[in-house]
Amino acid sequence: MELPLAVLIHNELAGLKGVEGSLRQISENGYYLLRYSFGNNVHRVLLPIQGTALIFKDPEEVVEAPMEVER
Repeated sequence: MELPLAVLIHNELAGLKGVEGSLRQISENGYYLLRYSFGNNVHRVLLPIQGTALIFKDPEEVVEAPMEVER
């Protein structure tokens, strides 16, 4: 996984629900280093891995494979 990575940030403690941001680093001490816009400014924030959900902003490509049905 190459950083920075565009993500949607969910963290109840910080009141973030699907906020667009950028994952910059994953700390060995159990924190994500993230950047996101708050108001008119861009901020860096450390959020604990425990209690924070990150969703990749770019969705997975859907690959439809032919389906075989056995009878």
